[in-house]
Amino acid sequence: MLTSIRPDRDAVALAVSGLLGGLLLWLLGLHTQGGHPFSASWVTLVPLTAMASAELLRRNAPRTALAVGTLALVADQFTRGSLATILMFTDVMYAAVLYGTPAAARRLPVATLLVTVASTIGFLAWFRKPEALLIGLVIGLVSFIPALTGVSVRSHRTAADAARLAAAQTARLAEMDRTQAVIAERARMARELHDMVANHLSAVAIHSTAALSIDDPETSRNALKVIRENSVEGLAEMRRLIGLLREGGQDDTPAAAPTLAALDTLIEQTNANGASGGLVCTLEDTRDPGADALPTPVELAAYRIVQESLTNALKHAAPGPVVVRLGRSGELLTVEVTSVFGSRTGPTAPGSGAGLVGMRERVALLGGTFGAAAEPGGDGAKIWRVRAELPVREREMRE
Repeated sequence: MLTSIRPDRDAVALAVSGLLGGLLLWLLGLHTQGGHPFSASWVTLVPLTAMASAELLRRNAPRTALAVGTLALVADQFTRGSLATILMFTDVMYAAVLYGTPAAARRLPVATLLVTVASTIGFLAWFRKPEALLIGLVIGLVSFIPALTGVSVRSHRTAADAARLAAAQTARLAEMDRTQAVIAERARMARELHDMVANHLSAVAIHSTAALSIDDPETSRNALKVIRENSVEGLAEMRRLIGLLREGGQDDTPAAAPTLAALDTLIEQTNANGASGGLVCTLEDTRDPGADALPTPVELAAYRIVQESLTNALKHAAPGPVVVRLGRSGELLTVEVTSVFGSRTGPTAPGSGAGLVGMRERVALLGGTFGAAAEPGGDGAKIWRVRAELPVREREMRE
């Protein structure tokens, strides 16, 4: 508690310099007035000392300092007067506005202005001489001008604090945006990596299991052929992703994102990988050939949904047809993949459920709808249906 009221260095310096300056003026016999009730020279030192004491409290107790300084200034008018006392009072008034409460900062300039005006009118009415206006001018210079200066400096400090706070908030918001952008980019990379590699690795796992479980040279040879093809294609996909992530790489050619035009190749690959499991994949595209081209994000999302659905069919679907349907109605692109729901015979690949999560995230980013569930089929068997509806316009364009 004692350290909180200890005067700072500026206050001590002002008090000491004001007191020493007043003593020097006193020793030289320089006073501001004469012919007052207390005309003894030493009496001038009393208000001077009191004002110097008020300077020590200018920052930690500005209200007390102003009260003491006002009393010392009034007392100084009954002595021969000291210029140092008057100058120190101007600093006390300035500090009371600058370091005082907001209410004091609002009231003191108004109060000093009223005192200045009232004093000017009063002395003018009393002396009835134009020289009385000089008294009001001196009172304004001693009280109102320091208070007005304090208001100006306080306003600038408040504005600077507000600007620093706004800058800090902007920095925090920028950091939050950066963090969210990093998280979103990591999620996008995870989806791309899963969608690109899962299909090929699932085929590798299924055919390698078949080659190990069936002691037939021809079966093993066919399985190794499929394994090699999927390994090469998987490596090519990985190189494409690494090329997208690498900055300043040697290959400056941008890697093209897959589109729906490549679905024929994807379905042929699925038929080759799923032939041993009795899967037959077909494509039904009911879109108008003359329709406008789809935005790249929509094309990529639709391709990845089909790719992941075929990967899941390769892992889990029972023998039977796998149908990929594409359609467009107005501003919506419909992607639907159906397969036979049931226990799969033969070798399988484990699933993690990340594929459904990735598909749902892709559709949500484009503002579409997504659903995946088992439904009754036409012949009594259950089918697994994946359906997504994607707006053909990007979200930024629609908003």
